[in-house]
Parts: sequence; C-alpha cells; structure tokens
Amino acid sequence: MPLALTNTAQAAMNNIAPGEHATRRKWQTPEIHCHHDHVAPLRSGSRRRRLWELEHVCHCPLIGVSLPMDTLRRLVNKALGGGVVANDYEVHAGAVSECARRCKLSELMQAELEARYAREVQVFRVAKSSLAVAELWIKYVKAGDVAGAFWAALSHPRCDGPLQEAMCQDLHMFQHQAGAGVRLEIARFNALAEENAVLGRELGKVQERITRVMAQKTADIDRLNGELVQVRTEAIAKDTRIAYLTQDLEALQVSVPQLEDRQRLQKRVDQLTQRQQELEAQNAELRRKLATAERAAVERSGLEWPVAEAAELQDVHPVVMHLHEKVVLCVGGRSGNISNYRDVVERVGGRFSHHDGGIEDSASVLDANLAAADLVICQTGCISHNAYWRVKDFCKRTGKRCVFVENPSASSLERGLAQVSE
Repeated sequence: MPLALTNTAQAAMNNIAPGEHATRRKWQTPEIHCHHDHVAPLRSGSRRRRLWELEHVCHCPLIGVSLPMDTLRRLVNKALGGGVVANDYEVHAGAVSECARRCKLSELMQAELEARYAREVQVFRVAKSSLAVAELWIKYVKAGDVAGAFWAALSHPRCDGPLQEAMCQDLHMFQHQAGAGVRLEIARFNALAEENAVLGRELGKVQERITRVMAQKTADIDRLNGELVQVRTEAIAKDTRIAYLTQDLEALQVSVPQLEDRQRLQKRVDQLTQRQQELEAQNAELRRKLATAERAAVERSGLEWPVAEAAELQDVHPVVMHLHEKVVLCVGGRSGNISNYRDVVERVGGRFSHHDGGIEDSASVLDANLAAADLVICQTGCISHNAYWRVKDFCKRTGKRCVFVENPSASSLERGLAQVSE
C-alpha cells in the first residue's frame, strides 16, 4: 500500500529533524518564474554543473521536460522510502523545490539525467565555447529532440547567462507549440475515433454477413460430405464386385486348359482376318484399275476384246524369257503350290527360292533370302503384314526388282514374270 507523504518524510527530505514542526518547508507547489533574477557567470573550468548548481528558474522546465512522470515518481518513492499518494503536479512541484539543494532526491535525479542522456552529454562535450553550445542546441531544437539537449547544454561549463535565458525561452515556446500539436492530435484522435466507430459498425455488418455465409457454407459442406460418403460406399461396393468377378475369372481361366494360347491364336486370327479384308479391298481396287486400263487399251487399238473375258482367263501362254541362272525369291503363297512355282521359275532358266512370308519360317531368315535374290516375287494375298512391309522396304532401299502378285496361283506367278520380261 502506498505511503502518504507524512511530516516525518517531508522533514527527512528538507533536513528537518523528526518531531519539529514541518510547516517551514512543505511539499507544495513552488512559485515558478520563466525569467531569472541574475545572470550566471561564465565558468572557466571544465567540470560540468550539477543539478543543484543550476539556476532555480531552470529546474522547473528541466524536470518537466527531461524526466518522464513515471520516472520522477519512482525517484521520489525511492528517496522517501515509500509510495507517494500526491498527484502529478504536486510530485513535480516538490521535486523542483528539492533541486535547489543537494539532497538524496536531487542526487537521484542527477544520476538519472546523466544515465538517460549520456549520448547527448557526449555530443555537447566537444563544444569549447558558448557559441558552439548554442549551435548544438539550435540543431536539436530544429530536430524536435530537446529533452536530452536541454540537460546537456544547461550543465555544460560554457553555458553562460544569456545562453541559459535563450534556451529557457526556446523551451518555453517549444512547449507552447507542443501543446498546440497535442490539441491537434487530440482533434485528429477524436476524428479517428469517430471514423473508427463508423468502421466498427460497418465491420459488425460485414461480420454478420460473413456469419450467414459461413453458416450456408457449413450446410453445403455437410451436404457434400454426405454425398461423398455415399459415393465412397458405392465405390467400395463396385470394388467388391470387381474383386469377386476377378476371382471368378481366375477360376474360369484355371478350369479352361490352354486358355492363353487360344486367346493368342484368336487374336492372331482376328489380325489376319483384318489383313485379309484390307487385301481384298486392295485387290478389288486393283482389279477395277486393271479393267479400266484394259478397256482403254482396247479402245486405243480398235479391237473388241471384252475385259470381263480377259479377267476370267486362268491360263496364259508360256513366258518367252530366260533368267540365266538368276535367283528368284518367291515370298508367300500356298504351300501346295510351291512345286508349281519352282517349275515355272526353272522352266525359264532361273533358280527358285522360297520364304512363306513369316507364317512358319523365321522372319529373320527373310533378310538373308532378300539379299541373295536377284528378283523378288511377293505373293500379297498369302503373306504376313510384317513380311510384306519388310520386302517392300528392302527392295525400295536396295533398288532390287520386286513384282507384287495378288493371286497365289502358278498362272499369276507366270504373269508376274511376264511383267519382268516386258
């Protein structure tokens, strides 16, 4: 609990013995003047002046500006050894009155000022004349930082009477301007408080709208979570059915022997069927082009030779040519016609070589056969897709003569050889 300013504490501060009447120096407001009665002489030494060595007219502005109220109250409590219940003005007035002499409170204030404004004291230490002190003081006044500069300049050994009076006047006007600034700040603060109230009301409305939106969003999230749970349940049910079907499929595959081979063969059959359809379409297109070409040839020669009859001819006259031991490679065709192919080739002096087009013979042997052949007969109707493109690409790269035959008959082979002779 704070202690009141008793007569005993006041007497201790004023060097009055306990028990004496303490009305001689009470903790009251001293009379404060903004002028001094005499001018302080210019000191010749280098020692800075102490607080109790300053003119008394300087104590009021110095304590009021350079020591914050909470710091001053702390020092007074420390000097009295208890808590002071006086108001701020009474504490200030009492402290100002104690600055006139050296006592415990004045020594505490001296130490506090030295510690608090050590940087400013160090700056003013370089000043060697009153003019230099005045220039530093003006610099700090323009910067608005007068608390530490006022103490450093007043306690400076080169601070004379005129400078001290000018500094007090500057500080007096600075306080007036600061008061005006405080009033402007108060007006600005009131305007900001009013604006803050308006913004607070608007914020309340916005928060109310946000609350409604958040409630709606929460309801939407709950609904979506319910739908998500339902979808996950359906997905789990589907995964379960898929697992059961997979087990049934595995059991079925085990029960059916050679299922993989059958599936592979069926896939191969499907591929061959698709290839056959493509070749049949190509065959029909080539037949149409052949009929058109034959019709045009008949029209140019003036002969009446029906194209349909010419297309139905199965037998042709023997080829009038000789291959002179040339190797003729026949790729594809029917296995039952190989002997007929051989007879046709050997009848014209060639050496017969055969490759089934990748159905039974290895596709890697095809490249060696193509390299050894002088002439290639490709049976497009009975050859694998891979072998067909292999033969076509090889002959195109090497420039080797290649005849493509659609019908796997011996007569078609003879017609192919006839094309070579032409």
